Amino acid sequence: MAYPTVSAPYGLEPVNSLDGKPYAGAIRQIPVAAGFGTAIFNGDTVLISDGYLIKSTTTNSGGIVGVCVGGQYVNSNGQTVQGQYIPALASTSTNPAYAYVVDDQQALFKVAVVTSGTTMGTASRADVGSNVALVLNAGNTSTGNSAFAVTLTGAGTTATIPLRVIDVVEQTATAAGVYCELLVKINAHQYNNTTGV
Repeated sequence: MAYPTVSAPYGLEPVNSLDGKPYAGAIRQIPVAAGFGTAIFNGDTVLISDGYLIKSTTTNSGGIVGVCVGGQYVNSNGQTVQGQYIPALASTSTNPAYAYVVDDQQALFKVAVVTSGTTMGTASRADVGSNVALVLNAGNTSTGNSAFAVTLTGAGTTATIPLRVIDVVEQTATAAGVYCELLVKINAHQYNNTTGV
C-alpha cells in the first residue's frame, strides 16, 4: 500500500513514546487564561506562563511543555464547546478555556520538514540526533489543525533549540534516503527546567 504524499505541514502529531510504547491518548487539561487573544491549534507547541497555557511564539528556544491536541472553551452564546482547537478568546471573556496537552517528556511527535513557511523540504538519516527549530505557520480555522513544522536551517547541537530529531519517517520517503517527515521529541522540556518561577 502506498502512503499519501505529504504536501503541507500539519503541526506535531503524537505517535509513541521514546521507549516504543504506542501513544494511548493521554493528555493533561491545562487552563488557558480568559480573554487570551491567540488561537491555539491542534498540533501547536505550547508552554505555561504565569500558570496558564500559551502558544509557543519563539522558533529557536526551549521551554515547550507539550503539544495541544484540542480543548474546550465557552463560546459567545455561553455554550461549552469541545473543539479541535481553541479560537482566540474575546478580551471581554471571563470564562477560562482548557487545552488538551500531550505533555509527556518522553513523547515522540511526527512533523513535516519545510525549507521555510509552508514550502515542503527534505531531510536525510544524517539529521537524526540534530536539534531543529520550529516554523510557526498560522493554523487553519476551518479544520482546527496547526501548520507548525520544522526546518533544518540552523539545525545542530545548541541545547536551547526546541526539538531533537529521533528518527526519520520511512513510510513517506520521497526517494531512497530522502524524507519529508521526522520523529522528534521536545529537547528543552519546560518540566525539566530546574529554574522555578
